[in-house]
Amino acid sequence: MIRGNRYIDLASIYPVILAVPDDKRNLSGKNRTLYLSRHARDALEISARKSRIHLGDLLKDKNGVPTPCGGNYWSLSHKPAYVAAVVAPERIGIDIEEIRRCSESLFRKIADHREWGLADTDKFKLFFRYWTAKEAVLKAVGTGLKDLSKCKIAHLIDENNLAIDYMNKRWLVEHLFFNGHIASVNKGLYDIKWSVVMRQGLED
Repeated sequence: MIRGNRYIDLASIYPVILAVPDDKRNLSGKNRTLYLSRHARDALEISARKSRIHLGDLLKDKNGVPTPCGGNYWSLSHKPAYVAAVVAPERIGIDIEEIRRCSESLFRKIADHREWGLADTDKFKLFFRYWTAKEAVLKAVGTGLKDLSKCKIAHLIDENNLAIDYMNKRWLVEHLFFNGHIASVNKGLYDIKWSVVMRQGLED
């Protein structure tokens, strides 16, 4: 379907995850930040190409929130070992984290007692499901972590999907688990087609 200057596959969204090359994982400071940002934009280009969307200049507003490009929304995330990106014709957010042990004090900041009671499973896996899902939704809206306490897990659909209530709207989020990490993206009614590139030219 063509809408304006965009060809839109209304059925699918294509989040892309790229591994950070081994020789780049030891970068530090500004060099590390600049490299990860560029690498995440490489992932964004792949996502756009898969969606048949042409991206122009990628700009952010005064609060650092990505602004639509040609009517399309985009989102980036990067961690030391992986970067992630996605393009969509509607508000979109993506987040990626390594699943690891973390301070118990963080649990109270991420979710309330009712939310933690929704599942009896590995608590650190659940922590990062909640964390990345909420981050994806907050990125999509552009409000940031200041609204974390207002973003509530409504229910867990299955091991890879959950629903969030935020700003009087029900948000559906899909997870991808891979190599000790989790990525989350808000999906709406779209089919999510993940791409994970572990090494150059090798896609899982």
